[in-house]
Amino acid sequence: MRRNEQGFTLVELLITMTLMGVVSLALADLVINSLRQMSATSDRLDMAQDAQLGATYFSRDVAAVGLRDYSAVAADGSLPFKPSVQLDAAFTDGGYTCGPAPEAAVRLLADYWDASAVRRTAVVAYYLSAAGELRRTECRGPDTTPSSDVRIATNVKPGSVEVSCSTTCTSAVVPDGITLRFVMHKPSTGDYEIVLTGLRRQT
Repeated sequence: MRRNEQGFTLVELLITMTLMGVVSLALADLVINSLRQMSATSDRLDMAQDAQLGATYFSRDVAAVGLRDYSAVAADGSLPFKPSVQLDAAFTDGGYTCGPAPEAAVRLLADYWDASAVRRTAVVAYYLSAAGELRRTECRGPDTTPSSDVRIATNVKPGSVEVSCSTTCTSAVVPDGITLRFVMHKPSTGDYEIVLTGLRRQT
């Protein structure tokens, strides 16, 4: 008996391969876009977490800011403040050493009393590292070596860190509100502005 030799023609095979290529290309594009969306979502979540961490630290630090001038008493018996906010400050600025560290975008000074009820000065500095990290250091006098050095945010754009105050930042009249702005950048998300604000508790 004669076997049936019928099969695919060359044209049919070429058409099938072309269709498979078109479908594969569409699927690959779909997978790549999905992976990009997942990466962008993950990066946005990381940035949001950095913003939340920074807001917690900054609001607490601003609430406590204020150095009293115990050498001068006002007519009503109150103690005036000394300048307590330093901008673009070296780690030894004003004789309050906390470092070594790069120049800080802002340093916040405050009174605190140690376990022996001795008045000391607390220094909190926010600075941008060479690696593009916004970091927070803290010293509690008389120690001049930071007791903590915390990373607040990563991928911060150089030159984007700005500080503003409700009144003149560096005045002896300590501002009631302080704002720290900076921009984070990742290729998957682009620029992402973070605004940290704090209100002073002391009056």
